[in-house]
Amino acid sequence: MSKKPRPYVLAETNWKSVKDEAFKVAVLPWGATEAHNYHLPYATDNIIAEAVAIEAAKEAWRSNAKVIVLPTVPFGVNTGQLDVSLCLNMNPSTQYALLKDLTHVLHIQGINKLIIVNAHGGNNFKQMIRELYAEFPEVFVCALNWWQATDSQHYFDEPGDHAGELETATIMHLTPELVLPLDEAGDGHAKTFRIRGLKEGWVSAQRQWTLVTEDTGVGNPIKANKEKGKKFFDAITKKVAVFFEELYYTDLEDMYE
Repeated sequence: MSKKPRPYVLAETNWKSVKDEAFKVAVLPWGATEAHNYHLPYATDNIIAEAVAIEAAKEAWRSNAKVIVLPTVPFGVNTGQLDVSLCLNMNPSTQYALLKDLTHVLHIQGINKLIIVNAHGGNNFKQMIRELYAEFPEVFVCALNWWQATDSQHYFDEPGDHAGELETATIMHLTPELVLPLDEAGDGHAKTFRIRGLKEGWVSAQRQWTLVTEDTGVGNPIKANKEKGKKFFDAITKKVAVFFEELYYTDLEDMYE
């Protein structure tokens, strides 16, 4: 049975549908292409970013908040994994150039609200958003990290940082056919910095991934299952959908209380 194009997914819809819609909010899923332990696909972050954005947009449309989900950006900042085969890096300066071009064209077309749905811990858009504001003060740009929208501790025994229980369970729910059996996964053991400030997190630096972890994972995936993944994904997307709706209906001239 053929599937109808979803009108809130730009890659699937068409000019006949788009030309009569007054979209106010664009949603940009942003991931990365990188190794995720032995058992998860390189596109893990892209799969999740896109799925969260689309599911939340579907919910928002039910409240007549007609946001449009743009195609996913599949490359993230992976400067610490340059020696990991086929981990593909996009520098922050390149990300900003791409983001600036997209913001520019959206502004020309009257879409002055842009939400980045980020699924990669190495991406950080805060300073880019500040710089964009100086160039396009009429455009409201914001970014959310999908995994932070609700407390993962309520759903997982050990969420993990990268390819651990949280990400594994979510991919088990979304694309189970792409997950290897967990007895083929590494345990995700990761070393930490020796220096106290770096270990405690109030000093930041780039980790050299191959010196931190042998299997590219950070966090043990062994307790993951698709049921946990579904519960977490559903809770996240409901909360993100509410944000989409609120931003859609909020006047940019009346953002503060």
